Amino acid sequence: MFRENTDHLQTEFFNTVEGLPAKEKKRLADSWAQSFYTELFSRIDEAPFAKLCSGIYSRPNTPVNILAGIEILKAGYGWSDEELYEAFLFNLQVRYALGLRTLGEGNFELRTLYNFRARVSFHMQNSGENLYDSMFSKVTDEQLEAMKLNTGTQRMDSTLVGSNIRRYSRLQLLVEVLQRVWRMLEEEGEEQKYQDDFSPYIKGTSGQYCYRLKGDLGSHFSAIGELMHKLVEELKARYKEHKSYQVLKRVFTEHFELKYDSGDGGGPKIEVKEGKSLSASSMQSPDDLEATFRSKKGEQSRGYVVNLTETCDKENEVQLITKVQVAPNVTDDQSLMVGGIGDLKDRTGVETVWTDGGYTGPAAEKVMRDQEVEHRTTAIRGSKPSSSDDRLKLEEFEWETDEEGKPVKVVCPGDQDVEVTAGRKEGRFAAEFDD
Repeated sequence: MFRENTDHLQTEFFNTVEGLPAKEKKRLADSWAQSFYTELFSRIDEAPFAKLCSGIYSRPNTPVNILAGIEILKAGYGWSDEELYEAFLFNLQVRYALGLRTLGEGNFELRTLYNFRARVSFHMQNSGENLYDSMFSKVTDEQLEAMKLNTGTQRMDSTLVGSNIRRYSRLQLLVEVLQRVWRMLEEEGEEQKYQDDFSPYIKGTSGQYCYRLKGDLGSHFSAIGELMHKLVEELKARYKEHKSYQVLKRVFTEHFELKYDSGDGGGPKIEVKEGKSLSASSMQSPDDLEATFRSKKGEQSRGYVVNLTETCDKENEVQLITKVQVAPNVTDDQSLMVGGIGDLKDRTGVETVWTDGGYTGPAAEKVMRDQEVEHRTTAIRGSKPSSSDDRLKLEEFEWETDEEGKPVKVVCPGDQDVEVTAGRKEGRFAAEFDD
């Protein structure tokens, strides 16, 4: 049964904090814990989380604002769950930040946090509603108003974040998937039926399987492809809704292809796709189905891209992050801007957004025009010019555009201005300067 937590608004007279010496009590009140409690914890709206609880009269839930607050502290400090739980139980500063003033008050078992995470995740997968994102937006909007921050000018940038997953080689990933399919088999007699098929792959871990191999690995890939194709066909009727079967089917499609010979009339031939032909969005781990692969500025990442928007008005005493977006790391920056600018405009009334050149493109131009937001970039999209290249760069020219964002006039570094004309292809333009 859901119940909002308002106990922190009126604490008991005799508590651990009140028992501290005056000097220590003042130090606690001047610390980050007071800021966290005032600016974040006290602003958490628990009501949207009520849908996660039973409507039947029963024992009240562990306070949502405490569970959500401790998750924020875990992320901020980089704690493990064990460190998080110990901090909650014994760190008075952490408890103060969560509205608790007495050691031993409001304790809960760690599995309560696990169950809460599972319900939040299940709700998002089934409804598409991200309760944490809504909570963050509401807290931020209240902070912006309370601090009277200017939100007309903001900046946006993205960074890659690695998923906390094991890094598999291609062959190890395929073996790992087979092992999980083996553990999926439930019907009596199935293990015996497929014992010979799975025998080479279940004698140890997927890593141990790969460790024992030597020579050309091509035959191993081919054998796994044949087995996966067989399993996809034969297990479909019974296991098509099972996660392990769905992973099997996806991995087979990503790593193998069927070739049919119209002349022989037989079954399809299973061919292994070349490594370079694998999509960056192919599955990286059976434990994180959304994580993708990306190489950016020479660094490889398996996971996600986080897009951050923050205020950047010079008159603001502090700047706040106003929007956070998370997506598979193959997502283009322009797509993130298109997906987020509408909500940002509605909430903050943003008028100008600064980005790098990666956010430019036809889709970005249209949505910014529709939202009546000025888009300013710090660079032109494309490869970085070489330091030895003495040719003029696009960023050295001044551009004049029409209401649709199309260039109509350009001024060169020598102050010569010319009209811009339509190019031979849609979306292309041309300008000719005198020598």
